[in-house]
Amino acid sequence: MMNGSRLPRAHLLLVLAATLPAASSPLRAQSPQSEERSIYVSAVDKAGKPVTTLSPSDFVVREGGMAREVLRVQPASEPAQIALLVDTSAAIEPNVGDMRRALERFFKEVGGRHEIALIAYGERPTVLVDYTRDVKRLQSGLAMIFPRANSGTELLDAIVEATRGLQLRKAVRPVIVVFNARGQEFGERSHQSVIDALRPIPVALHALVLARRGTKSPLSADQRQMQELEQSIAEGTRLTGGRREELLTTMALGDKLHALLEDIDNQYKVTYARPKTLIPPETLEVTSKRPEITVRARRIP
Repeated sequence: MMNGSRLPRAHLLLVLAATLPAASSPLRAQSPQSEERSIYVSAVDKAGKPVTTLSPSDFVVREGGMAREVLRVQPASEPAQIALLVDTSAAIEPNVGDMRRALERFFKEVGGRHEIALIAYGERPTVLVDYTRDVKRLQSGLAMIFPRANSGTELLDAIVEATRGLQLRKAVRPVIVVFNARGQEFGERSHQSVIDALRPIPVALHALVLARRGTKSPLSADQRQMQELEQSIAEGTRLTGGRREELLTTMALGDKLHALLEDIDNQYKVTYARPKTLIPPETLEVTSKRPEITVRARRIP
């Protein structure tokens, strides 16, 4: 007979196994919780033409220097919301006809695929045509484009106001396109205020700028705003994944807008996994494993 105070060995092992904490058993490694993030990416070859055959294995996404897993790569199918900022200062007076013809061509080529707002920024920024896909409505706005006599620009204010407008619209694929004739900038904003405005939404800033003529001279104290403008365009396009191009003449504007539209129409939507964290990463970088391909994407988280 067994002692009533003792349990059979097999029974004792079962009781012990049932009462041990879960941590005492071998643990299977678990991946951290993650969330999906998407970013619009442009990819061009050495000739500047869009590359449309890339797959997830062709992209590298890093946040804060850490590589992220690329989950999906697909053509960007969402329509873009394009704020088109055109210079109507006195500087455009000799070339206003070229600008109108280039814009008319651009509206026809878009053909209603994307929403466009036409905004003039000679003197105060002014919305000539609000966001629409109606080509005829956009073309009718061309009649309101004319140079303001003895005026300069307030481009930095125009960029900030366009950005806030896109934010209020909750634009999914926001784009700002600037054409600047290098007139005198009369606004009072700093370049940092422009970058701060661009930061909260995934907007891409593109700038098409007439080239300076003659030799460059150092900026004087009263030209501080021109320096702020140059820095805003340089940093804004680089950090948002946009392009900055100089035009020798306004006759080239139509071709540059055509190339920009090709870029927008052939973007990728790259989706990657990010570990959940309360503090967003300070940097974002998208590159390609293929050295012959140039990738442009937003760098501001």
